[in-house]
Amino acid sequence: MKFLTFFKPFLFLTLVTQISLKTFSQQGIVNLTQDAKFEQLLNEKRKINNAITITDRYKIQVFNGDSENSKKQLMAFKKEFSDTDCTIIFSTPLYKVWVGNYKSRIEAERNLIEIKKKFPKSFLVKPNK
Repeated sequence: MKFLTFFKPFLFLTLVTQISLKTFSQQGIVNLTQDAKFEQLLNEKRKINNAITITDRYKIQVFNGDSENSKKQLMAFKKEFSDTDCTIIFSTPLYKVWVGNYKSRIEAERNLIEIKKKFPKSFLVKPNK
């Protein structure tokens, strides 16, 4: 009798498991249709991403510090040099304000001389990927 009371829960659990596996098993075939324009757009995006590389470009770092001060420096730079593009880069734990996108070092150094007049702590950077 004790054996039967000990064996019932295991028998019940096995039976429930087998029934649930058989009744809730699903076999489905998923058909995915995709618009041809989406694939074309994706290929265009890949081409653009390959064209935009930062390894062969020089930048000038104007500021290095916390988030609030980097935003202030970015706005101050935009006021002084509105024709030069600038951005904030996060590099743990600091924020950096990078300006320009120069192909050659000579071009970057020429602009660095002008920028140093207003932002004396700026220096030339060649970022890595």
